[in-house]
Amino acid sequence: MPADIEGLEARLGHSWAKRELLLQALTHRSFGARNYERLEFLGDGVLNCVVGLMLYRRFPELPEGRLSRLRANLVNQDSLHAIAHDLDLGRHLRLGEGELKSGGAQRPSILADALEALLGAALLDAGFGAAQGMVERLFDDAMDAIDPEQQGKDAKTRLQEWLQPRRLGLPAYTLTDTAGQAHAQTFHVECRIDPLKLVTRGQGASRKAAEQMAAEAALRALDQSAGRRRTPDNKA
Repeated sequence: MPADIEGLEARLGHSWAKRELLLQALTHRSFGARNYERLEFLGDGVLNCVVGLMLYRRFPELPEGRLSRLRANLVNQDSLHAIAHDLDLGRHLRLGEGELKSGGAQRPSILADALEALLGAALLDAGFGAAQGMVERLFDDAMDAIDPEQQGKDAKTRLQEWLQPRRLGLPAYTLTDTAGQAHAQTFHVECRIDPLKLVTRGQGASRKAAEQMAAEAALRALDQSAGRRRTPDNKA
């Protein structure tokens, strides 16, 4: 079993009774025939169902088309990769030697697929309720951040719209690293907002995706900062 697996389970909010399911969910096809691909299939269905249910309950006034667009914005490779990155999922994966050397542990597609596989493994281990609870914990912050009026706008656009009225200028995006082989590269980007002394980072299968991830991280940091300023004990 990979190192510190209990720590991962704690972050996910589920401890597997059937440890072989957890191990399978963390195994890439380059490592062996018993890998996460079938579990990923299950997890994808759970994810779409639960996120759809969360949106349906949270936004009772929205029609089907807008709910579908919101779900598409939440359930995609970039968002799953961001969650997996926050979980430090890559260091728990079992990869073949070639995939490991080429940076597979940080590849967005692999991380997103493995996260879905974990949802499928939770479903088989303890039923739909366990998988549903995991999705709700993983997506709770993203749900809180949804503004239906801003739907369809990507993170870079929303960040720019937050900064401009405050006369803070535009964020600067810098490519800091490119890892992996030419056919499966991972781009690392830094987003800097100098007036706020804020630096966030993102990575993705393209420079554009990495910039979006870094912008999303900046928006979360700004939201958290605003929340701290609103607390009763903070007079700033």
